[in-house]
Amino acid sequence: MRRLWLLFAQTVTVGLAVWFIVTTLKPGWVNQPFNATQGGPMGAALSLKEAPANSVGAQSSYRGAAQKAMPSVVNIYTSKEIQRARNPLLNDPFLRRFFGEQSNQGTERQSSLGSGVIVSAEGYILTNNHVVESADEIDVALADGRTAAAKVVGTDPETDLAVIKINLPNIPAITLGQPDDTKVGDVVLAIGNPFGVGQTVTMGIISALGRNNLTDNAFQNFIQTDAAINPGNSGGALVDINGNLLGINTAIYSQSGGSVGIGFATPVSTVKAVMEQIISQGQVVRGWIGVEPQDITPELAESFGLKQKSGAIIAGVIRGGPADKAGMKPGDILVSIAGKPVRDTTEMLNLVAQLKPGNTAKITVVRNKQEPTLEVTVGKRPPSRREE
Repeated sequence: MRRLWLLFAQTVTVGLAVWFIVTTLKPGWVNQPFNATQGGPMGAALSLKEAPANSVGAQSSYRGAAQKAMPSVVNIYTSKEIQRARNPLLNDPFLRRFFGEQSNQGTERQSSLGSGVIVSAEGYILTNNHVVESADEIDVALADGRTAAAKVVGTDPETDLAVIKINLPNIPAITLGQPDDTKVGDVVLAIGNPFGVGQTVTMGIISALGRNNLTDNAFQNFIQTDAAINPGNSGGALVDINGNLLGINTAIYSQSGGSVGIGFATPVSTVKAVMEQIISQGQVVRGWIGVEPQDITPELAESFGLKQKSGAIIAGVIRGGPADKAGMKPGDILVSIAGKPVRDTTEMLNLVAQLKPGNTAKITVVRNKQEPTLEVTVGKRPPSRREE
């Protein structure tokens, strides 16, 4: 046993001596990590493959469009005071004996959020009417971190559009796109503030054009897209792959409240016309002839013995209105306005709205297999119930 302990002591002594010599003469040998694969110390640099700078091709990224458009899209925060109703149970005399005169009447502040698009360096911002409707306070947050209070310039409930204004220097205005060049299948980006998480960009394609009969708006001509649009995106921008504005995100079809890939935007052609009138006149003035139109369905065509499938049947004429004074009658089929053909009631409303109040327009109808042309003095469209 004594011999074994002596051998162990000698081995430890020799090992410590070798370690001391190595650490003194070759300290790098001790400090270098050991490469188990190569069986020796690892080199000072690890060999890795890295992609070169700017290796993402333009055809595979939409960052250029996003970077161009995002500074022009703002977050909008609104608040308003609402009256809190008195609980009717507090009117009970029996309860008043125990609890005395109680009142839960008062006001509370309700907040909401949305998005908007800067369309002019003068501070004009486009958004949806339902975003700012009845708001007492409107605050706008820009992408660069600046904030400002905004005031309403004018609204148009019939297209659900509104123009607000802020006073800040050096604000980036978006570039308007060309609606006539927009086709189904084009890639688009939706930019807004969904659920208040902050500015967000989603991508999709144009699914359809000219959608209508989707909301309570009188004038509808929506762009449909599958780019994700959620609560908070309302009033935000729908842009093309060059970052140009194609529409204002307005509505979604959803049973859950979130995006299911069916969103709608008001096209820039409508947006521009409404915006220019609001800024110049404070409101949108549209033509009106005082009729109640109805689409031609196969059942109506068969009932009236109609050969044509286009046009709008005049179901009613307002007494004393422009159409009534011009001789239009219920049962007439309106087929053209100012030389432009009418396919359905939606197109009829849009064409009439474009007429200038006070001017005379030639309107052609089909009556008893004849096509008389009536000269109608265009009136001013009365405000909708939401505007009254």
